[in-house]
Amino acid sequence: MNITTDPLQEAWHRLDAPGSYEWWYFDAEDEAQGISVVFIWFAGFAFSPYYLSHYEEWKARRRADPPSPVDYAGFSFQLYENGKESINFIKEGPRELFASEDGGIGVRFEGNRFVYDPLQDEYRLSIDFTFPARDRSVHASFSFRPQHRFDYSLDTAANDGVDFRHQWVLSVPKAEVLGVLDLKSLSSGKRKVLQFRGRGYHDHNLGTVPMYESIDRWYWGRTFSQRYDLIYYVVFLRGRASRPQAVMLVRDHESGEQSVSAAVSVSEKRFTRGLFAPVHAQSLRLEAPGVSVEVRHGESLDAGPFYLRYGSRFSMTIGEERLEKVRGISEFLNPKPLHSKVMQFFTASRVLRDGKSSVMYTLYNFFKQQFDFRRF
Repeated sequence: MNITTDPLQEAWHRLDAPGSYEWWYFDAEDEAQGISVVFIWFAGFAFSPYYLSHYEEWKARRRADPPSPVDYAGFSFQLYENGKESINFIKEGPRELFASEDGGIGVRFEGNRFVYDPLQDEYRLSIDFTFPARDRSVHASFSFRPQHRFDYSLDTAANDGVDFRHQWVLSVPKAEVLGVLDLKSLSSGKRKVLQFRGRGYHDHNLGTVPMYESIDRWYWGRTFSQRYDLIYYVVFLRGRASRPQAVMLVRDHESGEQSVSAAVSVSEKRFTRGLFAPVHAQSLRLEAPGVSVEVRHGESLDAGPFYLRYGSRFSMTIGEERLEKVRGISEFLNPKPLHSKVMQFFTASRVLRDGKSSVMYTLYNFFKQQFDFRRF
Protein backbone atom coordinates (compact mmCIF):
# COMPACT_ATOMS: atom_id res chain seq x y z
CA MET A 1 0.00 0.00 0.00
CA ASN A 2 1.19 3.51 -0.80
CA ILE A 3 0.56 6.61 1.27
CA THR A 4 1.49 9.96 -0.21
CA THR A 5 0.74 13.65 0.07
CA ASP A 6 2.10 14.48 -3.39
CA PRO A 7 -0.55 16.70 -5.04
CA LEU A 8 0.48 15.47 -8.50
CA GLN A 9 -0.95 12.07 -7.54
CA GLU A 10 -4.42 13.61 -7.52
CA ALA A 11 -4.67 13.47 -11.30
CA TRP A 12 -6.76 10.68 -12.81
CA HIS A 13 -4.53 7.60 -13.10
CA ARG A 14 -6.46 6.09 -16.01
CA LEU A 15 -6.50 2.65 -14.40
CA ASP A 16 -7.80 0.06 -16.83
CA ALA A 17 -7.41 -3.30 -15.04
CA PRO A 18 -10.79 -4.98 -14.38
CA GLY A 19 -11.83 -4.25 -10.80
CA SER A 20 -9.69 -1.11 -10.52
CA TYR A 21 -11.15 1.86 -8.71
CA GLU A 22 -10.39 5.50 -8.01
CA TRP A 23 -12.25 8.16 -6.06
CA TRP A 24 -11.87 11.80 -5.00
CA TYR A 25 -13.46 12.65 -1.66
CA PHE A 26 -14.37 16.05 -0.16
CA ASP A 27 -16.22 16.71 3.08
CA ALA A 28 -17.00 19.89 4.99
CA GLU A 29 -18.93 20.99 8.08
CA ASP A 30 -20.53 24.28 9.03
CA GLU A 31 -20.79 23.81 12.79
CA ALA A 32 -22.68 27.04 13.39
CA GLN A 33 -25.58 25.88 11.22
CA GLY A 34 -25.31 22.15 11.92
CA ILE A 35 -24.74 21.38 8.22
CA SER A 36 -22.27 18.95 6.70
CA VAL A 37 -21.72 17.85 3.09
CA VAL A 38 -19.84 15.08 1.30
CA PHE A 39 -18.90 15.05 -2.40
CA ILE A 40 -17.26 12.04 -4.11
CA TRP A 41 -16.29 11.47 -7.75
CA PHE A 42 -15.58 7.92 -8.98
CA ALA A 43 -13.72 6.43 -11.94
CA GLY A 44 -14.31 2.75 -11.37
CA PHE A 45 -17.03 2.91 -8.69
CA ALA A 46 -15.57 0.61 -6.02
CA PHE A 47 -18.97 0.02 -4.37
CA SER A 48 -21.11 -0.39 -7.50
CA PRO A 49 -23.20 -3.57 -7.52
CA TYR A 50 -23.28 -3.36 -11.32
CA TYR A 51 -19.50 -3.06 -11.69
CA LEU A 52 -18.77 -5.85 -9.22
CA SER A 53 -21.38 -8.15 -10.73
CA HIS A 54 -19.82 -7.61 -14.16
CA TYR A 55 -16.38 -8.27 -12.69
CA GLU A 56 -17.43 -11.54 -11.03
CA GLU A 57 -19.21 -12.80 -14.15
CA TRP A 58 -16.13 -12.01 -16.26
CA LYS A 59 -13.81 -13.63 -13.73
CA ALA A 60 -15.99 -16.77 -13.69
CA ARG A 61 -15.92 -16.74 -17.54
CA ARG A 62 -19.65 -16.25 -17.81
CA ARG A 63 -18.94 -13.03 -19.71
CA ALA A 64 -16.25 -12.49 -22.32
CA ASP A 65 -16.01 -8.71 -21.97
CA PRO A 66 -13.88 -7.48 -19.07
CA PRO A 67 -15.35 -4.53 -17.16
CA SER A 68 -13.65 -1.23 -17.87
CA PRO A 69 -13.44 1.00 -14.75
CA VAL A 70 -14.38 4.18 -16.63
CA ASP A 71 -17.65 2.55 -17.77
CA TYR A 72 -18.59 2.57 -14.09
CA ALA A 73 -17.87 6.20 -13.28
CA GLY A 74 -20.04 8.03 -10.80
CA PHE A 75 -20.77 10.85 -8.40
CA SER A 76 -22.32 10.99 -4.93
CA PHE A 77 -23.55 13.84 -2.76
CA GLN A 78 -24.71 13.73 0.85
CA LEU A 79 -26.21 16.56 2.87
CA TYR A 80 -26.69 16.22 6.63
CA GLU A 81 -28.62 18.72 8.73
CA ASN A 82 -28.28 18.53 12.52
CA GLY A 83 -26.83 15.04 12.26
CA LYS A 84 -29.60 13.66 10.04
CA GLU A 85 -29.43 12.76 6.37
CA SER A 86 -31.32 15.20 4.13
CA ILE A 87 -30.05 14.09 0.73
CA ASN A 88 -28.15 10.95 -0.28
CA PHE A 89 -27.65 10.94 -4.03
CA ILE A 90 -25.51 8.31 -5.81
CA LYS A 91 -25.41 7.95 -9.58
CA GLU A 92 -23.16 6.00 -11.91
CA GLY A 93 -22.90 5.62 -15.66
CA PRO A 94 -20.70 4.93 -18.68
CA ARG A 95 -17.57 6.73 -19.84
CA GLU A 96 -19.55 9.28 -21.85
CA LEU A 97 -20.63 10.91 -18.57
CA PHE A 98 -17.07 11.21 -17.23
CA ALA A 99 -14.17 13.52 -18.12
CA SER A 100 -10.90 14.60 -16.52
CA GLU A 101 -8.99 17.86 -16.66
CA ASP A 102 -6.52 17.73 -19.55
CA GLY A 103 -3.08 18.17 -18.02
CA GLY A 104 -4.48 19.22 -14.65
CA ILE A 105 -6.27 18.00 -11.54
CA GLY A 106 -10.03 17.67 -11.70
CA VAL A 107 -12.82 15.45 -12.99
CA ARG A 108 -16.43 15.77 -14.09
CA PHE A 109 -19.45 13.48 -13.97
CA GLU A 110 -22.41 14.96 -15.84
CA GLY A 111 -22.92 18.46 -14.42
CA ASN A 112 -20.82 17.85 -11.34
CA ARG A 113 -17.20 18.94 -11.47
CA PHE A 114 -14.19 19.81 -9.38
CA VAL A 115 -10.98 21.45 -10.53
CA TYR A 116 -7.82 22.49 -8.75
CA ASP A 117 -6.33 25.94 -9.40
CA PRO A 118 -2.61 25.73 -8.48
CA LEU A 119 -2.10 29.49 -8.75
CA GLN A 120 -4.76 30.17 -6.13
CA ASP A 121 -4.19 26.88 -4.29
CA GLU A 122 -7.94 26.33 -4.40
CA TYR A 123 -10.31 23.50 -5.27
CA ARG A 124 -13.52 24.69 -6.93
CA LEU A 125 -16.56 22.43 -6.90
CA SER A 126 -19.67 23.01 -8.99
CA ILE A 127 -22.70 20.75 -8.52
CA ASP A 128 -25.78 20.46 -10.73
CA PHE A 129 -28.10 17.44 -10.63
CA THR A 130 -31.74 16.47 -10.31
CA PHE A 131 -32.98 13.76 -7.98
CA PRO A 132 -36.54 12.94 -9.14
CA ALA A 133 -36.81 9.95 -6.80
CA ARG A 134 -36.61 12.38 -3.86
CA ASP A 135 -38.27 15.40 -5.56
CA ARG A 136 -35.10 17.49 -5.51
CA SER A 137 -32.74 19.45 -7.67
CA VAL A 138 -29.40 20.58 -6.27
CA HIS A 139 -27.17 23.40 -7.51
CA ALA A 140 -24.09 24.31 -5.52
CA SER A 141 -20.68 25.92 -5.72
CA PHE A 142 -17.93 25.39 -3.13
CA SER A 143 -14.39 26.54 -2.59
CA PHE A 144 -11.84 24.49 -0.62
CA ARG A 145 -8.71 26.45 0.33
CA PRO A 146 -6.03 24.34 2.08
CA GLN A 147 -4.92 25.71 5.45
CA HIS A 148 -1.93 23.41 5.60
CA ARG A 149 -0.56 20.24 3.99
CA PHE A 150 1.68 17.39 5.09
CA ASP A 151 4.82 16.26 3.28
CA TYR A 152 4.99 12.49 3.63
CA SER A 153 5.25 9.28 1.64
CA LEU A 154 5.32 5.59 2.51
CA ASP A 155 5.50 2.63 0.13
CA THR A 156 4.84 -0.63 1.92
CA ALA A 157 3.91 -2.58 -1.22
CA ALA A 158 7.54 -3.51 -1.92
CA ASN A 159 7.72 -5.33 1.42
CA ASP A 160 4.24 -6.84 1.52
CA GLY A 161 4.83 -9.66 -0.93
CA VAL A 162 1.31 -9.27 -2.31
CA ASP A 163 0.07 -8.73 -5.83
CA PHE A 164 -2.31 -5.82 -5.29
CA ARG A 165 -1.81 -2.12 -4.80
CA HIS A 166 -3.85 0.47 -2.93
CA GLN A 167 -2.90 4.13 -2.62
CA TRP A 168 -4.12 6.81 -0.25
CA VAL A 169 -3.37 10.38 -1.25
CA LEU A 170 -3.87 12.76 1.67
CA SER A 171 -4.42 15.89 -0.36
CA VAL A 172 -5.87 18.47 2.03
CA PRO A 173 -5.89 17.61 5.75
CA LYS A 174 -7.76 20.82 6.53
CA ALA A 175 -9.40 23.49 4.38
CA GLU A 176 -11.35 26.69 4.73
CA VAL A 177 -14.63 26.04 2.92
CA LEU A 178 -17.11 28.52 1.51
CA GLY A 179 -20.15 27.57 -0.50
CA VAL A 180 -23.75 28.08 -1.55
CA LEU A 181 -26.37 25.32 -1.75
CA ASP A 182 -29.54 25.90 -3.75
CA LEU A 183 -32.12 23.17 -3.08
CA LYS A 184 -35.40 23.03 -4.98
CA SER A 185 -38.52 20.89 -4.86
CA LEU A 186 -39.26 19.63 -8.36
CA SER A 187 -42.99 19.31 -7.66
CA SER A 188 -43.72 22.58 -5.85
CA GLY A 189 -40.87 24.78 -7.06
CA LYS A 190 -40.08 25.82 -3.49
CA ARG A 191 -36.43 26.65 -2.84
CA LYS A 192 -34.05 26.69 0.09
CA VAL A 193 -30.71 28.47 -0.22
CA LEU A 194 -27.97 27.74 2.33
CA GLN A 195 -24.85 29.85 2.71
CA PHE A 196 -22.00 27.67 3.92
CA ARG A 197 -18.89 28.64 5.88
CA GLY A 198 -16.87 25.95 7.59
CA ARG A 199 -13.91 23.62 7.56
CA GLY A 200 -13.25 20.65 5.33
CA TYR A 201 -11.01 17.84 4.20
CA HIS A 202 -10.03 16.21 0.89
CA ASP A 203 -8.32 12.95 -0.06
CA HIS A 204 -8.00 10.53 -2.94
CA ASN A 205 -7.98 6.69 -3.01
CA LEU A 206 -7.23 4.19 -5.76
CA GLY A 207 -6.53 0.49 -6.20
CA THR A 208 -6.04 -2.12 -8.89
CA VAL A 209 -8.30 -4.95 -7.67
CA PRO A 210 -11.74 -4.97 -5.99
CA MET A 211 -11.43 -3.94 -2.36
CA TYR A 212 -12.80 -7.25 -1.04
CA GLU A 213 -9.89 -9.09 -2.67
CA SER A 214 -7.28 -7.08 -0.78
CA ILE A 215 -8.79 -5.40 2.30
CA ASP A 216 -10.44 -7.07 5.27
CA ARG A 217 -11.55 -3.88 7.03
CA TRP A 218 -10.65 -0.22 7.02
CA TYR A 219 -10.97 2.68 9.49
CA TRP A 220 -10.48 6.38 8.81
CA GLY A 221 -11.18 9.47 10.88
CA ARG A 222 -10.28 13.08 11.55
CA THR A 223 -10.80 15.73 14.17
CA PHE A 224 -10.10 19.46 14.32
CA SER A 225 -9.56 20.79 17.85
CA GLN A 226 -8.54 24.26 18.97
CA ARG A 227 -4.90 23.22 19.27
CA TYR A 228 -4.50 19.96 17.33
CA ASP A 229 -5.69 18.43 14.09
CA LEU A 230 -5.49 14.64 13.91
CA ILE A 231 -6.09 12.17 11.07
CA TYR A 232 -5.79 8.38 11.18
CA TYR A 233 -5.94 5.73 8.46
CA VAL A 234 -5.99 2.02 9.35
CA VAL A 235 -6.14 -0.90 6.89
CA PHE A 236 -6.35 -4.58 7.87
CA LEU A 237 -5.19 -6.57 4.87
CA ARG A 238 -7.12 -9.66 3.84
CA GLY A 239 -5.54 -12.94 4.87
CA ARG A 240 -2.80 -11.27 6.91
CA ALA A 241 -2.32 -12.10 10.59
CA SER A 242 0.19 -9.30 11.12
CA ARG A 243 -0.74 -5.93 12.55
CA PRO A 244 -2.63 -3.54 10.26
CA GLN A 245 -1.03 -0.89 8.16
CA ALA A 246 -1.79 2.33 10.01
CA VAL A 247 -0.69 5.93 9.99
CA MET A 248 -1.55 8.84 12.30
CA LEU A 249 -0.87 12.48 11.44
CA VAL A 250 -0.96 15.35 13.94
CA ARG A 251 -0.56 19.12 13.56
CA ASP A 252 0.03 21.44 16.52
CA HIS A 253 -1.43 24.89 15.76
CA GLU A 254 0.50 26.62 18.53
CA SER A 255 3.97 25.51 17.43
CA GLY A 256 3.21 24.78 13.78
CA GLU A 257 4.86 21.38 14.18
CA GLN A 258 3.61 18.36 12.26
CA SER A 259 4.24 14.71 13.07
CA VAL A 260 3.51 11.51 11.20
CA SER A 261 3.74 8.03 12.70
CA ALA A 262 3.51 4.77 10.78
CA ALA A 263 4.32 2.76 13.95
CA VAL A 264 0.76 2.76 15.28
CA SER A 265 -0.67 0.14 17.63
CA VAL A 266 -4.38 -0.46 16.97
CA SER A 267 -6.93 -2.00 19.35
CA GLU A 268 -10.58 -2.60 18.45
CA LYS A 269 -13.12 -2.78 21.27
CA ARG A 270 -16.82 -3.54 21.81
CA PHE A 271 -17.72 -5.26 18.56
CA THR A 272 -21.31 -5.02 17.38
CA ARG A 273 -23.42 -5.15 14.23
CA GLY A 274 -26.74 -3.93 12.92
CA LEU A 275 -29.44 -5.58 10.84
CA PHE A 276 -27.72 -4.55 7.61
CA ALA A 277 -24.54 -3.05 9.09
CA PRO A 278 -21.29 -5.04 9.15
CA VAL A 279 -19.56 -6.23 12.33
CA HIS A 280 -17.51 -3.31 13.61
CA ALA A 281 -15.77 -1.97 16.69
CA GLN A 282 -17.63 0.70 18.63
CA SER A 283 -14.34 2.13 19.82
CA LEU A 284 -10.82 2.23 18.49
CA ARG A 285 -7.61 2.84 20.41
CA LEU A 286 -4.52 4.13 18.60
CA GLU A 287 -1.08 4.35 20.22
CA ALA A 288 2.04 5.92 18.73
CA PRO A 289 5.12 7.57 20.25
CA GLY A 290 3.88 10.68 22.06
CA VAL A 291 0.24 10.20 20.97
CA SER A 292 -2.60 8.14 22.43
CA VAL A 293 -6.12 8.34 21.00
CA GLU A 294 -9.42 6.65 21.78
CA VAL A 295 -12.14 7.07 19.18
CA ARG A 296 -15.70 6.36 20.31
CA HIS A 297 -18.08 5.96 17.41
CA GLY A 298 -21.20 7.91 18.21
CA GLU A 299 -24.29 8.75 16.17
CA SER A 300 -24.51 7.01 12.82
CA LEU A 301 -24.72 9.51 9.96
CA ASP A 302 -24.85 6.88 7.23
CA ALA A 303 -25.08 3.09 7.35
CA GLY A 304 -25.10 0.26 4.85
CA PRO A 305 -24.17 -3.41 4.52
CA PHE A 306 -20.46 -2.60 4.12
CA TYR A 307 -20.02 1.00 5.32
CA LEU A 308 -20.62 3.19 8.38
CA ARG A 309 -20.08 6.91 8.90
CA TYR A 310 -20.16 8.38 12.39
CA GLY A 311 -20.08 11.53 14.36
CA SER A 312 -17.39 10.46 16.84
CA ARG A 313 -15.70 11.64 20.02
CA PHE A 314 -11.90 11.65 20.28
CA SER A 315 -10.10 11.49 23.64
CA MET A 316 -6.44 12.27 23.03
CA THR A 317 -3.19 12.52 24.93
CA ILE A 318 -0.60 14.38 22.87
CA GLY A 319 2.64 14.98 24.69
CA GLU A 320 1.65 16.28 28.12
CA GLU A 321 -1.77 17.57 27.08
CA ARG A 322 -5.04 15.68 27.51
CA LEU A 323 -8.15 16.49 25.45
CA GLU A 324 -11.49 14.84 26.16
CA LYS A 325 -14.39 14.09 23.81
CA VAL A 326 -13.37 16.27 20.88
CA ARG A 327 -15.88 16.11 18.02
CA GLY A 328 -14.82 14.44 14.79
CA ILE A 329 -15.84 12.29 11.83
CA SER A 330 -14.95 8.63 11.38
CA GLU A 331 -15.73 5.86 8.92
CA PHE A 332 -15.61 2.07 8.82
CA LEU A 333 -15.59 -0.18 5.77
CA ASN A 334 -15.82 -3.94 5.49
CA PRO A 335 -15.67 -4.74 1.75
CA LYS A 336 -16.64 -8.42 2.13
CA PRO A 337 -20.42 -7.86 1.64
CA LEU A 338 -19.64 -6.24 -1.71
CA HIS A 339 -18.93 -9.78 -2.96
CA SER A 340 -22.37 -11.04 -1.91
CA LYS A 341 -25.11 -11.22 -4.53
CA VAL A 342 -27.70 -10.59 -1.82
CA MET A 343 -25.95 -7.46 -0.59
CA GLN A 344 -25.37 -6.28 -4.16
CA PHE A 345 -29.13 -6.51 -4.62
CA PHE A 346 -29.77 -4.33 -1.55
CA THR A 347 -26.96 -1.90 -2.43
CA ALA A 348 -28.65 -1.32 -5.80
CA SER A 349 -31.52 0.31 -3.88
CA ARG A 350 -29.27 3.32 -3.26
CA VAL A 351 -27.41 3.55 -6.58
CA LEU A 352 -28.97 4.99 -9.73
CA ARG A 353 -27.39 3.47 -12.83
CA ASP A 354 -27.81 5.71 -15.89
CA GLY A 355 -30.31 4.15 -18.30
CA LYS A 356 -31.22 1.27 -15.99
CA SER A 357 -34.44 0.95 -14.03
CA SER A 358 -34.46 -0.64 -10.57
CA VAL A 359 -37.50 -1.64 -8.55
CA MET A 360 -35.39 -1.62 -5.37
CA TYR A 361 -34.15 1.91 -6.05
CA THR A 362 -37.68 3.17 -6.70
CA LEU A 363 -39.13 1.54 -3.58
CA TYR A 364 -36.28 2.60 -1.30
CA ASN A 365 -36.53 6.25 -2.30
CA PHE A 366 -40.35 6.19 -2.22
CA PHE A 367 -40.32 5.18 1.45
CA LYS A 368 -37.48 7.59 2.27
CA GLN A 369 -39.49 10.38 0.68
CA GLN A 370 -42.60 9.51 2.69
CA PHE A 371 -40.67 9.79 5.95
CA ASP A 372 -38.73 12.91 5.00
CA PHE A 373 -40.09 15.40 7.52
CA ARG A 374 -37.64 18.10 6.39
CA ARG A 375 -39.47 18.64 3.10
CA PHE A 376 -40.11 22.22 2.14
